[in-house]
Amino acid sequence: MLHYAVVFFVIALIAALFGFGGIAAGAMGIGKILFIVFAVLAVASFLVGLLRKS
Repeated sequence: MLHYAVVFFVIALIAALFGFGGIAAGAMGIGKILFIVFAVLAVASFLVGLLRKS
């Protein structure tokens, strides 16, 4: 999932470079959502791993 977030950030940067503001904003929004979901799932996985060991 982190891979897709990075891909959307790169798409947003390239679109912004060529002047496509709407596409860049959309890709940046999708990338931001994917990164937040990744971070939440990573923290949840870490906490579940800690709880199972004890």
